[in-house]
Amino acid sequence: MTSNPTPAGRLGVTPADAEHVDAEHVDAEHVDVLIVGAGISGIGAAHYVRTRLPSKSFAILEARAGLGGTWDLFRYPGVRSDSDLHTFGYAFKPWRDEQAIADGSRIRAYLRETAAENGLDHVIRYHHKVRAASWSSEQARWTVEAERTDTGESTTLTCGWLFTASGYYRYDEGFTPEFEGRERFGGTIVHPQHWPADLDHAGKRVLVIGSGATAVTLVPAMADTAAHVTMLQRTPTYILPLPRTDAIANTLRKYLGDERGHAWTRRKNVFQQNAVFRFCQRFPKAARRLIRWLNARELPAGYPVDEHFDPPYDPWDQRLCVVPDGDLFRAIRDGKASVVTERIATFTETGVSLRSGRHIEADVIVTATGLNVQALGGIALTVDGTAVHLPDTVAYKGLMLSGVPNLAYAIGYTNASWTLKIGLLCEHFCRLAAHMDAHGYDTCRPEVADTSMPTRPFLDFGAGYIQRVVDRLPRQGDRMPWLTSMNYHTDVKLLRADNVLDPELHFGRATATGGAGKATTTAVRT
Repeated sequence: MTSNPTPAGRLGVTPADAEHVDAEHVDAEHVDVLIVGAGISGIGAAHYVRTRLPSKSFAILEARAGLGGTWDLFRYPGVRSDSDLHTFGYAFKPWRDEQAIADGSRIRAYLRETAAENGLDHVIRYHHKVRAASWSSEQARWTVEAERTDTGESTTLTCGWLFTASGYYRYDEGFTPEFEGRERFGGTIVHPQHWPADLDHAGKRVLVIGSGATAVTLVPAMADTAAHVTMLQRTPTYILPLPRTDAIANTLRKYLGDERGHAWTRRKNVFQQNAVFRFCQRFPKAARRLIRWLNARELPAGYPVDEHFDPPYDPWDQRLCVVPDGDLFRAIRDGKASVVTERIATFTETGVSLRSGRHIEADVIVTATGLNVQALGGIALTVDGTAVHLPDTVAYKGLMLSGVPNLAYAIGYTNASWTLKIGLLCEHFCRLAAHMDAHGYDTCRPEVADTSMPTRPFLDFGAGYIQRVVDRLPRQGDRMPWLTSMNYHTDVKLLRADNVLDPELHFGRATATGGAGKATTTAVRT
């Protein structure tokens, strides 16, 4: 792959586009929409742009060597979704596999097939890590600086819209707390985000530190061949056993066909997800008792359920973990895995010592200790020469940031399937861009009218990986359109049915010929 810009014809860049490249970046390639990230969000965004904004040129920049994002990065044993693929997959692309809670390899295949079917292979620029983006109101465009991760070269593009679809965590590093004595351990230490392809754990004693979705996936997957697997947690997590296959979905697909069966299954599963979440929020004590009963039913008689599976917070204060077909509980029943709820005192040469004085022997230690959150892929943003300080911005409809023109981002649900929200955000973005085209606008900027409006963190839940960086993230308000909804049905109304116009969303156009001169901003009110 060369560092030369892709030929204009391949992306549909028109002569008119070329005429508007500013003098400072006369050689920079220009596209109407630049999507950052070729994971599940970026591929979905590209499909919507291609099908709903057919006259617009676009490209996808991906820092890694392949598409798939999370599903290409994570290769640890047993990696899978913790949401059903009928809702975690796309509305426009039926999930045809019998597995509803699917293995990572099946999800990767689905994403590659989606990209191929939509002709997106040609527009993905691999090894392109976006470092900075600067907005010019005079030009009504972003200038985007990217680094070639394979060669170290720098490259520049310009775009009318910058659409960040890189999720909210760092791909280049996971989170591992400081463990005393770590350097003394004589075995192998690995973080799931950087799993060695040649790691052989067969017949070995494995210690998995953590209790989240990654840990509860790793334990039963490694237990099949390990001598024994121990899950060491500071505090328990709510764990919900669910069937790996969805019998109703498979029946609907059989009798209604892929398209209709997929649509009806999505409706069913959206309802189920929302019902579970609302039940947990409205009746936390009853939800706690129900989850405990489900856990106790899966565990051996006399097992200390409350010690290892009774968190100190209510259900859905943090995300629930799903175990397909109760595989974690089965590994515990079979004696292949065990759970220890204690704090680590220090690593030793042969394992870890706990504060109670107990020692756990291990040959392999897996630090399934979480993620490092990073907003907007870590891109340094400036608007007309002024750096954007994300905590000073407020999220608009969960899609844009106050004071930042022509920037969209894709962050999915934390209490339901991620992609349910991504699809709605992409639909709204396309309607917004089409409105601008129809009225001759090239600038769109949300602005908070009530500067005294109370705000709170954009991602407002108790997970440790969020709390560690909450002061570095954007904010959200206490009312629409500044309140970030985590309810699919609310978002269907807000993002799909409601008008794109809003009193706090301002449109404008660059006034001078060739993009020079000041940009006029016109407020449009409904």
